[in-house]
Amino acid sequence: MATAQLSGIVRDNTGKGAARSVRRDGQVPAVIYGHGRDPQSLAINTRELEKLLEHISAENTVIDLSFDGKSSRTLIREIQRHPFKRQILHVDFQELVAGEKVIVRLPIVLMGVPDGVRVDGGVLDQTLRELEVEVDPANIPNHVEVDVTSLIIGSSLHVSDIQLPDGVVVVGDAEGSVCVVSAPRAAIETVAAPEDETGDEPEVIRKAKADEDEAAAAKK
Repeated sequence: MATAQLSGIVRDNTGKGAARSVRRDGQVPAVIYGHGRDPQSLAINTRELEKLLEHISAENTVIDLSFDGKSSRTLIREIQRHPFKRQILHVDFQELVAGEKVIVRLPIVLMGVPDGVRVDGGVLDQTLRELEVEVDPANIPNHVEVDVTSLIIGSSLHVSDIQLPDGVVVVGDAEGSVCVVSAPRAAIETVAAPEDETGDEPEVIRKAKADEDEAAAAKK
């Protein structure tokens, strides 16, 4: 389980005007919420937050968020950014409660080289890059590993084929495709290429045109 530390300060003023003022001071407006507690507005140092986000996977990293003389274990649930400047406008933190499971998205890492690629020159296509799971916050994996070495051309792996650690449960479609090994592009193009390129069809067209000319001459 990946963890990180971050600090913030409690803020009493809320609303768009207060949020703009917080940003002018080099901070990001934020809120922490969770089961059994009222939402609390915070301000996070912009540089510290941006530096942290450069080195973690925000969706599945437990953050020890300290403010008001105490610390809470949290997950980042939403990051709002400016559509053009990419400036962070607001962050939502969810406080974690012992024994209360959460839903997170884990990166899928493909391990090994498929036989269909190594032996037959096929192409490995990863169709799913994140897996949504329900898990206890204390046991969140950093990622999910999937062994693809046995895949041959035309074979695929699905979510139901993934071996997950104990206590990690898939949320959503268990039959969704994770990856597939396809035939080499050159082989596909060879099969799709037309077998007869002798130009017979243009000859038929020319003959039909000649017949039309002869019929027109006979009418005259």
